[in-house]
Amino acid sequence: MHPSNGKYVDITRNTMSIARHPEFPLAEPLIYLNHAAVGPWPKRTAEAVAGFARENCTFGSRNYPDWLKKEAQLRRQFQQLLNAPSSDDIALVKNTSEALSFVAYGLNWRPGDNIVSSNEEFPSNRVPWQSLASQGVEFRQADLHGQSAPEQALFDLVDRNTRLLTISSIQFATGLRLDLEKIGGFCRRRNIFFCIDAIQSIGAVEFDVQACQADFVMADGHKWLLGPEGLGFFYSTPQAREQLRLTQYGWHMLKDIHDYANQPWEVHPGARRFECGSPNMLGIHALSASLSLLLETGMRSIEQMVLRNANHLKEKIKSSKNLDLLFDNPTQLQSGIVLFKHRKIENKPLLRLLWDSGVICARRGGGIRFSPHFYHDIAELDQAMALLASC
Repeated sequence: MHPSNGKYVDITRNTMSIARHPEFPLAEPLIYLNHAAVGPWPKRTAEAVAGFARENCTFGSRNYPDWLKKEAQLRRQFQQLLNAPSSDDIALVKNTSEALSFVAYGLNWRPGDNIVSSNEEFPSNRVPWQSLASQGVEFRQADLHGQSAPEQALFDLVDRNTRLLTISSIQFATGLRLDLEKIGGFCRRRNIFFCIDAIQSIGAVEFDVQACQADFVMADGHKWLLGPEGLGFFYSTPQAREQLRLTQYGWHMLKDIHDYANQPWEVHPGARRFECGSPNMLGIHALSASLSLLLETGMRSIEQMVLRNANHLKEKIKSSKNLDLLFDNPTQLQSGIVLFKHRKIENKPLLRLLWDSGVICARRGGGIRFSPHFYHDIAELDQAMALLASC
């Protein structure tokens, strides 16, 4: 098979038709395996955005009190999704990077302090910490695939000057999933802040901020959460957020946002203190609709289906004559990310071939990354693998 010069290859020929989930009426012959990058919206999310647009066009902000109820509902949805003690622990932020920067530039660093992380982090969870070098703060990067277990590799870099350990719950390229409860217990015993970039976990696998004893957790909504770009969450414990000085100020982060005089003004006691200005109401309506699907389905069921789909792909790759699986979690901590290479075709032309054929995926970690979600039918995954087998 050869690249198709921008035209779809018919991967549905001589195969069973795809059983589409009613919430994901993706165009034929699209097979969407790119949730670790940007996920498609459910049908209900598109309808929520269209409904909000019609309402705004027809009535303007007449129903703004109802919009505030939707904003409060989204915080409660995140509270449930994370098992957070309170919705007051949830801030609605623009993206993961913004939340990480709140932590990086909120803590009172001392020259000689260090931060422990890994050498596999997405730039969002690396650049903010590396930017602190001018303050005399060292950013230490563990090799998660060295001789030690990945958690131990992190622990080995911790010393008496370590103030914070920050890690992605699941690594974006390989799909390595860490034992967050083990890391959280380690940090708590040593009085070290524990910060988690959870963007590759939330919406794909179960996540419990209390069980992992995290001080800070953040993620954007556009990957496994199936929502829009530009809106995510920032979780913090009351004790941890009191340690963060504020770096942005505005009307929405005040205790009483309806007292426009606010003389004198007082910062909101909860996580809303990190929201300085007007909320993204369009994004709020969209993301709330997406989360409603996840919560209705149940994260335990979603995780089981995500891992079923990922493991099905891995087994197909392992049995293939032309493909090599580049990483497989050796423990029970599996993820929805599948990384592989073709033995005869380079990654760049293979990615082009897959996209031109309707298989949407990504080039990451020295290979091709598939990241299926819960709604995929096994026959759909087999069609993608059949395409690879014909190469």
